[in-house]
Amino acid sequence: MALMKTSNPALNGKTFESSPITRFGGAIEESSRMTLTGTVNKTGILLLCAIASAAWTWSQFTQSHDPAAVAPLMIGGLIGGLILAMITIFKKEWSPVTAPIYALFEGLVLGGISAFMNAAYPGIAIKAVGLTFGTLLVLLLAYRSGLIPVTAKLRMGIVAATGGICLFYLLSMLLSLFHLNIGSSLINGNGIIGIGFSLFVVAIAALNLVLDFDFIEQGAAAGAPKYMEWYGAFGIIVTLVWLYLEIIRLLAKMSRR
Repeated sequence: MALMKTSNPALNGKTFESSPITRFGGAIEESSRMTLTGTVNKTGILLLCAIASAAWTWSQFTQSHDPAAVAPLMIGGLIGGLILAMITIFKKEWSPVTAPIYALFEGLVLGGISAFMNAAYPGIAIKAVGLTFGTLLVLLLAYRSGLIPVTAKLRMGIVAATGGICLFYLLSMLLSLFHLNIGSSLINGNGIIGIGFSLFVVAIAALNLVLDFDFIEQGAAAGAPKYMEWYGAFGIIVTLVWLYLEIIRLLAKMSRR
């Protein structure tokens, strides 16, 4: 079965190419192959890891109400998460170890951001969490029921839109270094344009979950090795982190109106 592209950098078109089942046509025993159930279970474990470390950062901020108290945790989580993500992407067979550590690092960052945002906009964090998991559940049900068929056109559109968003964010960061904010005030503001842009980004982030579901299903059908369950779960977490951050950003814009 030909495996399709996804815009998630963790789950690209070559993810399963090197699996023994692909190369040798059934070289892996059935009990040692990737399954959908196994991937779901691994995703749950990674979510628990992220929630646990996020709760720790959150508690540190709520006790001190001092951003400086959690800044080292967030910086460490950001750097550590980036390093672990790169290692996981290039060393997929290490994912049973690196993916949980990545989730713990990401939790440190998410906990700090959530605490800051919740202090500014009370209740925003729980709303963002609810919307994120609600979106995950709805899209999973829609995908499994066939309401959202993953066609080549849909896949191409999501990949192109995700790439455009990444380029926009990167360009905005580079321009900000030179104190140039061309259009940023409109995009980041709480006006119609700013909220519309955030809604668009949230929609694209959510649709990436559909591509992730499809890609993991194809990997399981191809008989990828068991450790790919951890890698598939890692890919889902990468998308969920992005989706959560975009949702909480959207809610903050709406709260400022």
